[in-house]
Amino acid sequence: MKQKALQLLSVFGMLLLLCNACTNKSDFTVTGVVSGADGQMMYLENVGVSSVLTLDSVKLGSNGKFNFAQPKPGSPEFYRLRLNNQWINFAIDSTETVTFQADAGTFAISYMVEGSENSKAIKNITLAQLDANQALNKLRKEHEGKQINDSVYVVEMQEIAKAYKEVALKYIYTAPMSTAAYFALFQQIDGMLFFDMYDRTDSKAFAAVATSYDHYYPKSARSMHLHNLALQSIKVTRAQKEINLDDVNVQKVTYLDIALSDINGKEVKLSDIAEGKVVLINFTAFQTEWSPALNMNLGELYTQYHEKGLEIYQVSLDTDRHIWRNAALNLPWIAVLDPQSVYSQIAALYNVKQLPALFLLDRKGNLTKRIEDIEKLEADIKKLL
Repeated sequence: MKQKALQLLSVFGMLLLLCNACTNKSDFTVTGVVSGADGQMMYLENVGVSSVLTLDSVKLGSNGKFNFAQPKPGSPEFYRLRLNNQWINFAIDSTETVTFQADAGTFAISYMVEGSENSKAIKNITLAQLDANQALNKLRKEHEGKQINDSVYVVEMQEIAKAYKEVALKYIYTAPMSTAAYFALFQQIDGMLFFDMYDRTDSKAFAAVATSYDHYYPKSARSMHLHNLALQSIKVTRAQKEINLDDVNVQKVTYLDIALSDINGKEVKLSDIAEGKVVLINFTAFQTEWSPALNMNLGELYTQYHEKGLEIYQVSLDTDRHIWRNAALNLPWIAVLDPQSVYSQIAALYNVKQLPALFLLDRKGNLTKRIEDIEKLEADIKKLL
């Protein structure tokens, strides 16, 4: 009887071990060593679509070893290890074991990662993003110190973003269903996304990742988020259809109003001059080399179509008010100055990434399109007139 009881206990113990093994198989593990962090707290965090959740923490010892285990997510998810104000981003899409080796002083930039190819890619993307931010900070100091003018600042800023995109696009188009592609899409520079949803070229990157996530992870929160962003991007980058206002007594507009001062110091609102007219909104800078040629083209269009209902509302981002005023004196259309220059909040709201930028409003106040090809501008105006 005693022997039988021992056999039963033995079988029960084996079952417990098997159950534990089954549980462990549904976990992912994050392990590694952080040198030079004796006595410091390190945290494992889940980076969600709209929030960051702390999952676990450990007080690092003299050997710097750590080990975290968490349930595998239902779909690919992002996490980070946080030490003070530095963090290492990584992704989990299975029950993998990801191993890190880092130093407390350079925790976020010089770590090594094994066990996850996507996490290796995320490291490369992070370094490209950090390079871009450092380059932008240097550029901004040069601009604020008057070492470079506005046009050089804008051009150099575009080159910085382009360098990041060259790294990011390798992952986006090679494996759009990967966590690395998703991560690359949402990195920022100076608080703004590198990839502009309202830019026709960048919109394709959003669509590629969104389509893949829809296919591979149709129920996940990230897929739905991407799907909505991609639809919004497509809607804006395509010419909008006319809104049916037959049964509506009030006028609806789809543009953001602008209220800036002209050369006489008088505030001119876009909404005051837009009613019943086709309006060309132009963000520009008179200090640039291309400005005279652009204004000549606009002058020809204004002369030919102003009497038929065309108005031009030109927003200058020049830093030199004297240069702007002298140039604007001879312009027949509405010319206003944004004193915030290249830091313009209005330009940011219109998602202006480069100059010149042109937008068209129809007679009902609908923002119909962003002009991509200035050679087709006249044809676009004629359609609305």
